[in-house]
Amino acid sequence: MSGIVYKLLRYSGVAWLWRETVQRKKVTFLLFHDMDASDAERNFSYLKKHYHLIGLKDYLEAVREGKPMPRKAVVVTFDDGHVNNYQLLSVIQRLQIPVTIFLCSSIVGTNRHFWFRHSKEVKSQLVSLKQLTNSERLKVLEQLGFEQQKEFADCQALTKDHIAEMKTVVDFQSHTCYHPILPQCDNEEAWIEIARSKQQLESEFGLKTWALSYPNGDYSERDIRMTREAGYSCGVTVDSGYNDVHTDLYRLKRFSVNDAKTITELMVKASGVYGLIKHRLYKPSYGFKTVQK
Repeated sequence: MSGIVYKLLRYSGVAWLWRETVQRKKVTFLLFHDMDASDAERNFSYLKKHYHLIGLKDYLEAVREGKPMPRKAVVVTFDDGHVNNYQLLSVIQRLQIPVTIFLCSSIVGTNRHFWFRHSKEVKSQLVSLKQLTNSERLKVLEQLGFEQQKEFADCQALTKDHIAEMKTVVDFQSHTCYHPILPQCDNEEAWIEIARSKQQLESEFGLKTWALSYPNGDYSERDIRMTREAGYSCGVTVDSGYNDVHTDLYRLKRFSVNDAKTITELMVKASGVYGLIKHRLYKPSYGFKTVQK
């Protein structure tokens, strides 16, 4: 069904019109995760041709200094720090794409796994697992054979060598330590995930860390406050919408492109029109929440 919707929005001209009018004066943040290297050339080339690609730091500086934003500005981001992100480096360099990758600091550089990718059984329970308190979730995961600090035979995240090579052209920022659902954490757990991630990325990887992407797009007022107190300059969500000079820097909006497999899907999702329609029709399970008691 989604494929039909993408084609309808593209070939009816809606996505094009939206891009050239509504999106023209806004800054659009796009979210990828684990894009195949075979898709990177096509996706990045399209974005570079039809948008003005800027870095996350460029956007923040423009907001702070009151500088005008370029028309149809787009910020390209990736969450998690998947090992396959390294395969995109040559395309990023050749096309000169400004990219921000948000890293899970206690998973990158190790053979620890992302909890949400551990097994088919875990994936089948994702919805219910995300609704548990952090300690409850970890107990259930342990019963399913997963432990946060367990080293597996293979790595799912970028290695230290990957990060060292990529950091000259890629902006690496924080995605917490282990990718918990922050509003489901108690105060101590949330602070450790937010503050320690920044410390780890700076001390162990030599990175300048000033931005946080909230895992799963879930955050609360407490998490925003902690993000400020930990020394971050901004927080990035998955709330559908565009950004401008007036957007709350700790609630920056993004459209999930979900590693688009066709140019039609990319065109429609990058315009934001698909995300906005979907948001109106279906209330998202992620976003702003109250802290779990």
